[in-house]
Amino acid sequence: MNPWGAFAGHERVIVAQDPVSGVRMVIALHSTVLGPALGGTRMAAYADALDPGAAAYADALRLSRAMTYKNALAGLDHGGGKGVILSGPAAKDPAVLHAYGRLVTSLDGAYVTAGDVGMSVTDMDVIGEVCPWTTGRSPEKGGVGDSGILTALGVFLGLRASAQVVFGTDDLDGRRVAVVGAGKVGGRLIGHLVEAGATVTAVDPADSARAAVLEAHPQVRFVDSLDALLAEDPEVLSPNSMGGLITPDLALQLGVRLVCGGANNQLADPAVGDLLAERGIVYAPDFMVNCGGVIQVAEELVGGDLDRARKRTERVFETTIRVLERAASEGITPVAAAEREAEDRIAAFGVTH
Repeated sequence: MNPWGAFAGHERVIVAQDPVSGVRMVIALHSTVLGPALGGTRMAAYADALDPGAAAYADALRLSRAMTYKNALAGLDHGGGKGVILSGPAAKDPAVLHAYGRLVTSLDGAYVTAGDVGMSVTDMDVIGEVCPWTTGRSPEKGGVGDSGILTALGVFLGLRASAQVVFGTDDLDGRRVAVVGAGKVGGRLIGHLVEAGATVTAVDPADSARAAVLEAHPQVRFVDSLDALLAEDPEVLSPNSMGGLITPDLALQLGVRLVCGGANNQLADPAVGDLLAERGIVYAPDFMVNCGGVIQVAEELVGGDLDRARKRTERVFETTIRVLERAASEGITPVAAAEREAEDRIAAFGVTH
């Protein structure tokens, strides 16, 4: 695998190995034009048996680029970055997390890290013991806590705005929504959808996630597979688990009119966006609607005012309307429109500063 060619444009990529624990780490800085790169760190044992390091490298590059667009669209004065600790969460211990924290610290503030897949608030507290450029920590450690709260809110508002464009109304009462993933983002999103009157069907392999949702919202129906979920004839598909769900094959099978969720990199390949558009399915770019979490952790750096973070997250509604209308007027996909919107802000910033 050659991860270099497809991901040009990064300012810096750091590949390191801790000599004590042996853990391998990657930090990708896509852009610092708007300010220090901000993005989560994920801890994962990649399934690519031939070259898991290359898979982690490619993941960091792809995700950091998306963070540049996410932060720009969210109005944050941050560029995009992403970190990967190449190890399964079961292997984490303070020595590994401290090694990663020292690596972030060595960048002298060019990268600010937060939590992502495989990382918890507690883990960010441990990293923060050796790294001042750490966000997403617990309130006891000066942080703002679980960023899933505002992530779910932003996705919900993006879904409502997308519904306004697709269905002519943002009223979700009676709308059939299929949710993939019922964890800290998907579970909260389900709560918002139920309160809005949507009919929600969901899938999640974790007993604990299903139980938590059903305790609060017994009207939600869980099924055992994605195929069973799509057999329910949903109008909206909301991916809120790991990325890559929408493959070319799935895009050709979908009968929904809207795809909008909180998972990063929902499209398995950029060309899938074109396939969806050709079939009349509106895709709300994940980096446009799932920015609530990064808004929340960015607020940790400037005072921790959650009311201010919530108000900024609420702008997702108007941003989504604007981007989808731009896509229609310019005859481009929503992904291309969202990227142009972000690039316009970055270019304007570069001219005026």
